[in-house]
Amino acid sequence: MSDASASNTAAPNAGANSGIANSAGAASAAAGTPKPRLTLRSGPTGDAVTETVWSQVGGTPTFEALVRNFYERVRVDPLLAPMYPDADWEGAIWRLRSFLEQYWGGPAEYSAQRGHPRLRMRHQPFPITPAARDRWLTHMYAALDSVELPPMHDAAIRDYVTRAAHALVNTPEGE
Repeated sequence: MSDASASNTAAPNAGANSGIANSAGAASAAAGTPKPRLTLRSGPTGDAVTETVWSQVGGTPTFEALVRNFYERVRVDPLLAPMYPDADWEGAIWRLRSFLEQYWGGPAEYSAQRGHPRLRMRHQPFPITPAARDRWLTHMYAALDSVELPPMHDAAIRDYVTRAAHALVNTPEGE
């Protein structure tokens, strides 16, 4: 869907705030900056109704390739592999792929199956040290290199995973 048709579709549903949104959009367009983009969904867990990063980079096949490449590396990493149950690598692949797809505007399967992501809570049982974070990021960056995303999308995803990995550190080095 083009930006023009997306905004024409969204405007009738904007309600009383539509004048404010349109004024803000006109002001940002006049200033030469793009209007903000939102991921609109057809319902609380529905599909995205506008073009998203997820669709722009190739959808599920791209995220599947990214996550499988990542876990091929993690599976043989002596620091990270023990944090994953040996019998549940496919489950780990599904959880990360589904989470990333939902975050970047794809299907909302993750929340439909597991509820709110609650990343810090879900990772609390694992001793995530700065060294583990750095190793995780090394593997994720290599996996991102393997899927060769467009530069803008690659930078956005790297920024997100970097910030998320830093936020999940819960154990000082040496403990």
